[in-house]
This record gives sequence, structure tokens and C-alpha cells, in this order.
Amino acid sequence: MTWRQLRVLIQHLPPESSTMTALRNLLTDEELAEQAEKGEPEKGRWSQLEQLTASVLDAIRRLEHVYICSHVEKKRDQPAAPEPTRRPGAKPLRPTPKISEQAAERLFQLINGGAA
Repeated sequence: MTWRQLRVLIQHLPPESSTMTALRNLLTDEELAEQAEKGEPEKGRWSQLEQLTASVLDAIRRLEHVYICSHVEKKRDQPAAPEPTRRPGAKPLRPTPKISEQAAERLFQLINGGAA
């Protein structure tokens, strides 16, 4: 077997194979972000079927959100837009908010009956 044949065999392995997963795990955060921007689901840790399933789930959540928003009379009662399902190799769109120690302590006091 030549090196070229080996390379072709590796490149055509299914995305969910152990070898492809190991190769992806060697990528840096920058390389993963670049792949996520290019929209190459075949380089993710999921198979194509799982990627399509996640896309369907996101579409259903968006439809549900639009339906709820259209049936709520007051705009302030509308729920927040749903977050898309996390894809392999992609960072979250919005950073998760962190609560400071002081804010956490204040919240704890309010929950436990300390109104002042």
C-alpha cells in the first residue's frame, strides 16, 4: 500500500470513526472555529444524520418560538429566542454570563428571605 492510498483511505473514513475523531481532537481552537465558520459538518464529531437531526430540532424550536410569540398579547411576555443546538467543533454563539461572588451572595440572601 502506498502512502497516497493510505491517505485516501483515512480521508474517506466516516466522520464518526475513531480515527477521524482522534484527528479532530488534535485541532487547535482556532482551527475548530475556522471549520465551524466554513460550515463543514463532515468534519464534526457527529455523523451527517446527527447533523441533520440537530438542524431539524433547531427549526422546530424556532417554529415553536414564532408560534408562541404570535399568540402572546404583550411583547414583554414573549419568551427569548431558542439557542441553537451545539454543534461539534463550534463555540457557543453567546458567552454564558458569569455571576460575581458579590451578586451570588446577594441573590442567596434574597432567596433566603433577606429583603433588605
